[in-house]
Amino acid sequence: MENRETKIIFFGTPEIASVILAGLIAEKYNVAAVFTQPDKKIGRKRSLEKSPVKKLAEKNGIPVFDPPSLKNAKISEEIAKLRPHLIVVAAYGKILPKEILEIPKYGPINVHFSLLPKFRGASPVQQAILEGEKETGVTLMLMNEKLDAGEIIAQEKKEVSKNDNAKTLSDELSRIGAKLLVETLPKWVSGEIKAVPQDEKEVSFCRPIKKEDGKIDWNDPAEKISRKQKAYFPWPGIYAFFPEDGKKKRLKIIEMETVPGGNGEKPGKTVEYGKEIAVQTGTGLIVLKKIQPEGKKEMSIKEFIKGKRNFVGSILE
Repeated sequence: MENRETKIIFFGTPEIASVILAGLIAEKYNVAAVFTQPDKKIGRKRSLEKSPVKKLAEKNGIPVFDPPSLKNAKISEEIAKLRPHLIVVAAYGKILPKEILEIPKYGPINVHFSLLPKFRGASPVQQAILEGEKETGVTLMLMNEKLDAGEIIAQEKKEVSKNDNAKTLSDELSRIGAKLLVETLPKWVSGEIKAVPQDEKEVSFCRPIKKEDGKIDWNDPAEKISRKQKAYFPWPGIYAFFPEDGKKKRLKIIEMETVPGGNGEKPGKTVEYGKEIAVQTGTGLIVLKKIQPEGKKEMSIKEFIKGKRNFVGSILE
């Protein structure tokens, strides 16, 4: 079957999903419709912002649907009328009902950013960084009603570098996923490759990330806090609270370095480290480079401590 003859309905929302969609468009697949999350209100003006997937679809003249829920018989009926050969899902953000999963002839395929069965769930990229994984990758799998538990069609590995954060790693995995998908689909549709079950003995899960997950526990080793900073960049970031005028103010840490050792101070205590400012952790020091105080812009730590003589020696919580 020619690419242009293969009718696909795409489900996705963020930037990483738009890279997958762009790969299908570039290879002349017949993307008959796109489903994405509803427009979000952002900023102080609460203006509506379209998802990256919606913007790309509209640019290419692809019909877009952004229902708040898929649990509506009319939606599955409309999808069935389109008679898609495939449904492709990448970071859509909602569970697809059984009625929709059963529609396409060649199945619903999910582009998942881990080497399944490891890290099933909503935050596989972040979890790989949090756990210090040396490699991760992309999995193409057949979807079923269980979370990321379907049979595996194809996988490709990717080394995790020490400088990777969630943004850089997600960007690279989206490019790998787009390439893997367009290379695999013709073989899958023609029957050249077969899906294989996941090894249930190797299953692990990751949960959705919440804003409060970014709170730093200074009893943790410096290396663990560093991995957390990378995993939660750009959102939700990592933060602590510092005392100012009898109040606790949020302090977001944007850039930092880790150094071994310390001087036996209580975890969370800010100390001088040569000409730098650091925070004692359970093991090692976190050297602060760039921070963002509550209600203010990002700034260097040196700029921040001007006029704040009491900061060094204080305890961050």
